[in-house]
This record gives sequence, C-alpha cells and structure tokens, in this order.
Amino acid sequence: MPPQLALILWIILLLALFRFDAAKVSGTSSALWVPLTWLFIIGSRLPEQWLGGEEVRPAAQALEEGNALDRGILFGLILLAIIFLSLRRFSWLSFFSRNSALMALLLLALVSVAWSDFPAVTFKRWFRDLGNYLMVLVVLSDPDPFEAFRTVLRRLCYLLISLSILLIKYYSAIGKQFDYWTGTPMFVGATTSKNMLGVLCLVSAIFFLWDTVTRWSNRKERGTKRIIQVNVAFIAMTLWLLRLANSATSTVCLTMGCLIILAANTEMFRRRPGFLKFMIPTAFCVYLILGFGFDINGDLAGAVGRDPTFTGRSNIWNAVLSTHTNPIVGTGYESFWLGPRLSHVWDLAGGVNEAHNGYLELYLELGLVGVFLFLVFMTASYKAICKRFSPSFHLASLGLALWTVMLFYNMTEAAAFNGQLLWVIFALVIIVVSARDPIARDASPVKRSVFEKHPSKLRERAAVGSRI
Repeated sequence: MPPQLALILWIILLLALFRFDAAKVSGTSSALWVPLTWLFIIGSRLPEQWLGGEEVRPAAQALEEGNALDRGILFGLILLAIIFLSLRRFSWLSFFSRNSALMALLLLALVSVAWSDFPAVTFKRWFRDLGNYLMVLVVLSDPDPFEAFRTVLRRLCYLLISLSILLIKYYSAIGKQFDYWTGTPMFVGATTSKNMLGVLCLVSAIFFLWDTVTRWSNRKERGTKRIIQVNVAFIAMTLWLLRLANSATSTVCLTMGCLIILAANTEMFRRRPGFLKFMIPTAFCVYLILGFGFDINGDLAGAVGRDPTFTGRSNIWNAVLSTHTNPIVGTGYESFWLGPRLSHVWDLAGGVNEAHNGYLELYLELGLVGVFLFLVFMTASYKAICKRFSPSFHLASLGLALWTVMLFYNMTEAAAFNGQLLWVIFALVIIVVSARDPIARDASPVKRSVFEKHPSKLRERAAVGSRI
C-alpha cells in the first residue's frame, strides 16, 4: 500500500473511532482536548521535531535554548489550562493541602534555580513541567474526573499506538532510528527512542487490560461488548509494538502491572485486600535485599535477555557519582546533564543522557532532600490507594499497578519526577484517587443514564469537582 494512501486511511479510521467510540461518555467537557494534546506531545515528539526542523531526541532532553515554536505551543496550552481552571473556580488551597508532598517536591525544584549552574534552563524546564500538573488538574476538575481520565487516556492510546504502527510500517524514516554510537536499528514509532516506545506500550497495555477487567461484569451488553473488542484489538497492537521496541524494563513492568490488576479483581483478593497491599511493598523490599545485598541483578538481567554483568549500567552509575555533586540539594532541577558534567560523564561512559536509575537521577538533581520528598510522596500515594481500595472503586487497582511499576521501573530507567509520560499518567491517577469525592466506580450505561436523564445531578457533580 502506498504510504500516502495508508496515511489517509489512518486519518479516516482514527476520526471514525473517535466519533463512534462506544466508550464515549456524554458529560465530559471539550476542555479535555487540551490535556490530550499536551500528553500527545510529551508522549511522542516536540512540534518542531514533527516538522523535521530539529533533531529527534527525548523532549525532556531539549537543548538549552529550545525553539520558538515549541515554547509558543506549550505556553499556549498552559495558558488554556489556567483559563479553564479559573473558569471552574478550582480550589487551589484544598488541592495543595491534600498533595503536600508533591507540592514540596515541586517547590524544591523551583528553589533549586538559586544554586543551579544554569538557572535560566532550570526555571524554563520547571515551568514546562509545571504544565504537566496543570493538565492533570484540568482532568481532575471535570464534572466526572474518572470518566475524564478514562477518556483522555483512551484517546491518547488510540492515537499514539495506531500512529506508531503507521510510521513503522509505511514511514520507516520516521518510525525507525539507528543508534548514534553503534548503528544498531531501533523501532521508535511516534516516540523518540525505543525505551519511550516501550513506556508508551507499557501505559497502553495496562490501561486497556484494566479497562477490560473493570467492564467485564457487563460484557453481555452490546455497548460494553464493542468496547472490550476494541480493547483486545489495541492490546494485540500494543504487544506487537512492545516486541519491536525490545524494551526489557517495560516488558517486565508490564507483566507485573497486569498481574496486579488481575489479582486485585479476583474474588480472593477482594475478600482479603490487605494481603495484596502488604505483599507489594514487601516484594520490593525483598528485591532490594536480594538484588543489592546478594547481587542477583545479573541473574535477573540474563533471564530477560540483557547483559548479566550490568556493565553498562554500572559504568554510568560510577561515572555520574564521580562528578561529586552536592549530596544535600543536588545540582538543580533538570540541570545535571549540561555543561562540563555532561562532558565528564561522556568521557567515562559514552554518550548517555540519563543515569538509568530514577532514584539516582533525582539524587543528582535535587540531592537527598529530593529523594526523601519523593519517597514521602510515594508513601502518601500508597496510603491513598489503600484507603480507596474496594470492589466499587476501580481506579485503585490501576493506581496500585502503576505505583508498583513506578517503583521497579526506576531501578533501571529514569522516570521519577521528570515529566515523562509514565510519570504524568501515574501522577494523574494518584491525584484523582486522592480527590475528595472522585467518581471512580463502575461506569455502566445504566449509571451514566442517570446523569443524562437528570442534568441537575450532573451540575451537582460538577460543583463537587470544582471544590476538589
């Protein structure tokens, strides 16, 4: 099939999917297109990169000056988010009080401008990443936060998964790259690297599995059956992409996340949810003891087809630690991989732009204070998930899966508090779970019809959402 014809068919099928999607819920606002656009950008490529005017690389690793097009589009989306939140009379004080650990981490990142060697770059990147949380709040302040979250993530996966397949099959010059140092071919799809494609597949597969499980009890209804069929199709496409991406970390984390979702929705764990809540942090602690105390990381790496000696990771970790950054407050938010430090690491470990460990990356940028605040946030998140964990609150099982994925993923890749897609989706789920009165229960057609038949109830729910 000619690439131009494939592109036209993709556009038609995507628009038809958006228009006739059985999972579409009346009552969600058009403002959700703003966070969807933002997530599309951070989950794929910057606008200038799509236009071919800039080298394709992770958005989080933008050059010091950036470019006017990217700044203009991102600033415009941030401004629209602020306008929507103002019109909805969002209660900032209430939100800050319930997410104090995350706010403290954001404040530390802002204050780090004072000791950063590149204060202008640190501030610009902090302001850019502030947009992530504003987009989360646009979703949270929607009349039905749960359906708003599900709508945004579903549309995002529809768009990026199908676009990645299109680019890999018909536009290989865009969907395929070659390693700068080794020349090894890599499938990247709509993203900027094979690891980012792995993250996209990780998020997509977990979401569609979770959505299928939560709707399974209503599978005999015509609308629900159509939704599940679409979910299964996208799970198959996502797994195909993940195989091409060859991302071991994403594959292992996807397996863990899916097992947690399936376990959380079984009768045994519904009756004894405390066992699952206890098992996950215990398993992580056991992994730390065995992995670093008894050095079994090599065996685990070999089991998933990676270098059992962990030579590459070890060289990178030794190189970044040899820069002797400030152990208390770090080098400043998003400023470690700049200037002489970058040259020093490249001399020792080759061309890398991340520490391949989220906790170490956070230590380098914000020091022990930043790592401590991150752990406080993770602890508070886990408590919020456990508090909401019940058969009628479906979002808690997804939150538990993503919480576990975040813990383990950051052991070999950097995704903690850095504006990547996985972190933003995780923050979105946690903030919705922590909300005062989120609608995260079974959204069957019968229950949705209550709001359709009684608009006053929808207005009442919107009033609740404005006080979140």
